Amino acid sequence: MIKIWGRSSAYNVQKVLWTIGELELPYQHINAGGSVGGLDQPEFLGMNPNGRIPVIVDDNITIWESNSIVRYLCAQYSHDWLWAKTPAKRSLAERWMDWELATLQPDFLDLFWSFYRTPEALHDHQKIQNASERCQKHLAMLDAHLAEQTFLAGDEFSMGDIPVATSLYRYFEMGIPTPQIPNVRRWNGALAERKPYREHIMTPFDELCGRQTF
Repeated sequence: MIKIWGRSSAYNVQKVLWTIGELELPYQHINAGGSVGGLDQPEFLGMNPNGRIPVIVDDNITIWESNSIVRYLCAQYSHDWLWAKTPAKRSLAERWMDWELATLQPDFLDLFWSFYRTPEALHDHQKIQNASERCQKHLAMLDAHLAEQTFLAGDEFSMGDIPVATSLYRYFEMGIPTPQIPNVRRWNGALAERKPYREHIMTPFDELCGRQTF
């Protein structure tokens, strides 16, 4: 059984929980981080010297970094579904995973923290606007891509959809004005029909509102 450390409301942990749900894998969730703490303990640092979540252990293999975990789970358990056999086809998903990590995630988290997790009285409106504009630019590019196909890597759901789409629910629901981006919204609607997406992504996050530390 796979063991996963992290709190279920953490953005990067949600990527992994969603993947596990899609693959219908048995798992044990061990709450760690946030108010529970434990990330600075020797036992946890022995698994991830960065002291960050998520971490999984599967058959004595320890893996950290959320997108690496998603790749591992899909390669190990998806049987040419989420993990394409050919490198060329697989690259259609992997490029979006890398784009999410390098481009979308930093700007989305900047927006989420400056707007949602910072008390309103402390809002830096210029910082929020700048982060919002960067996110809109990224999502406009994504919208143009999705005008040509159903999912990120083609007409079938793949591992590439998971990291990129993890931010969508919070982006649309946190109360900040959002652009039209009809193709992204259509894609989000298709993902919302998937049970693991509803269970692990479409979850309340109000505990984070105005909370600069957990």
